[in-house]
Amino acid sequence: MKSQISNFKFRLPPGLWGTALFSVAILACWGFPRVWYVRGEKDAQFFWLAEQTNVAGWNYRPVPTSESAERILVADHLANGEFTRPSGDTIRVFAASRYREHENEVGLFAHTPDRCWTSVGWNLQPIAPDVVEVPVHGHLISFERRLFTNGGELELVYFGGLMGGHPLPYRLDHNLQIGLHPNRQAFLGRTIAMIRGRDGALWNWVWHCFSTRQDFYGPKQFVRISTPARGRDLPQLDAELTNFLTAWLVPVDYHADLASWESASR
Repeated sequence: MKSQISNFKFRLPPGLWGTALFSVAILACWGFPRVWYVRGEKDAQFFWLAEQTNVAGWNYRPVPTSESAERILVADHLANGEFTRPSGDTIRVFAASRYREHENEVGLFAHTPDRCWTSVGWNLQPIAPDVVEVPVHGHLISFERRLFTNGGELELVYFGGLMGGHPLPYRLDHNLQIGLHPNRQAFLGRTIAMIRGRDGALWNWVWHCFSTRQDFYGPKQFVRISTPARGRDLPQLDAELTNFLTAWLVPVDYHADLASWESASR
């Protein structure tokens, strides 16, 4: 009996070898990122922002976010409102945050104003430059710069974001060609992945993350700020928006902000 046991060898049926190897490959692909990449939250330079409602010289009014926008973004935290001052100046603000990565959900950066605003009646007017770098509390953040029109309205818009505690290293212009196209409805069925797949800056960032073992995913923040521009000087409005960003947004400790959100969510 002992001899039979010692001579026993497990034999996998030949037809199952391909399935077994494929399963091992899938398991390796799934587990590799968890071993290779270092979590961004441990980085001493992790950068996180919080919105302020008290800005000197301005009065804040919250504006409800539509249910459709909430369903699309699936954000952990949303802030939407507008600041006004006695002179009649208005600055509209929006911020969305995800404290942790959500699998199988639309990316927080997928639905930019290039797509969302143009789908509800706004039109994009070509403007240069269409991207600007703004210093925000010691960090240079790239903001997409747009000019939207709707009837007699004209709005100067900035939008950008953070990922994994760092400013995004690539542009959020993946919907720009959709917004500018005269028949943009024909493009709305295209997936974000197809458009982003042609972005060289994105693939450079993928390689950078792999070679430095920096986590490609992580907590995210999306920021949009805008102001009416009809009959006003654009360079002056640019200065106003860039200055307002550092007054409205302040750096905070990510872990403390996460703990506060978790406590409020219970």
